[in-house]
Amino acid sequence: MNSSIIRTRDCMPQAWKNGLGSTRQIAVQPSADGSGDFLWRVSVAEVDSAAPFSVFPGIDRHIVLLDGAGFAMTLDDGREHALTAPLAPFAFPGEARVSVRLVAGPTRDFNLMVRRALARGTVEVWREPGMRRLDPQTVLVYAVRGEIDTADGTLQAGDAWRASAPARGTVTLRHGAQALAIRLERTA
Repeated sequence: MNSSIIRTRDCMPQAWKNGLGSTRQIAVQPSADGSGDFLWRVSVAEVDSAAPFSVFPGIDRHIVLLDGAGFAMTLDDGREHALTAPLAPFAFPGEARVSVRLVAGPTRDFNLMVRRALARGTVEVWREPGMRRLDPQTVLVYAVRGEIDTADGTLQAGDAWRASAPARGTVTLRHGAQALAIRLERTA
């Protein structure tokens, strides 16, 4: 297996920072040293209870519903957001205290976290089959559904491909494939 292809099934579940849920870390930059001092991090979380989210001061968070009916989010500033539409990214500050109410059973969601003082990140949704030219700021492609061909091999649903920096070339979404493309722009 090429190290640039990450199989989610090989990523062991880890407890949330607050200990009230679990996630599978897909990729982190720089490589994890256990300090939590990352530039960016991508994970997939299983949400099966109304536990509050962990707080991450100085981090911008992006969350995307992958599976399940979703949940209602209430942020400490009074804003509410229904994360019920699959593949509709929602961004919020990591220092926000967020409580959730499940709509109907467990969900699975994709998370991008970016250190605000150093970079800006985006999650782009790719829904159509065909070839995609990689933007130099693309750092990761996550296969939500179907198969995606990369320079290093084929991704199945749940797999990710970590692009070399700067990203070059193309990836091809086969019929029925959907993906999340993570872009990162350094600001400092």
